[in-house]
Amino acid sequence: MRNVLRFVLPFLVALGAAQAFAAPADGEKPAAQDDAARIDTLFGELKRERNEKAAQRIADRIWQEWMKSGSASIDLMMQWSNEATQKKEFSVALDFLDQIVLLQPGYAEGWNRRATVHFMMDSYSKSMADIERTLRLEPRHFGALSGMGAILKATGRKHLALNAYERVLDIYPMMRNAQTEVVNLTEELAGEGI
Repeated sequence: MRNVLRFVLPFLVALGAAQAFAAPADGEKPAAQDDAARIDTLFGELKRERNEKAAQRIADRIWQEWMKSGSASIDLMMQWSNEATQKKEFSVALDFLDQIVLLQPGYAEGWNRRATVHFMMDSYSKSMADIERTLRLEPRHFGALSGMGAILKATGRKHLALNAYERVLDIYPMMRNAQTEVVNLTEELAGEGI
């Protein structure tokens, strides 16, 4: 796999560099500003929505925004890493994700996807490091916060897990999994005499 990357990576880097030098037309707002405004609007809608299915649709749109890297080469490597992850070829997925975070360290979803693969491999400390990087780039990343909660719960740090899931609900109040975790952890901690 690393041999394939050695030959494919220079092409992908050149493709990404060409896109980086493409400037917006006069009077046109940079795409990053449009994306940021769109995602801010979606987060506002997500926080206000009280219908679970409607909230899920908004969350899906946020995920779509997060997946936009602005680079065809990064998008292609994300696709390849997702395919490898689905096949449980975690080392292959990590090869691509390592390149993604190296080439575009400001792309929060690259870090989040790598955190997910580490989590699936039970490498909790590596996953947590990538989650922290994700949250530095996108503090509202409810997926990363949910992953943090799962790791904290799995490692017996229930109070911190509860805090993580409460942060999720502050961003995405209708997330069913987070609601369930908050109820369960609150009951467990009450039984243990918080």
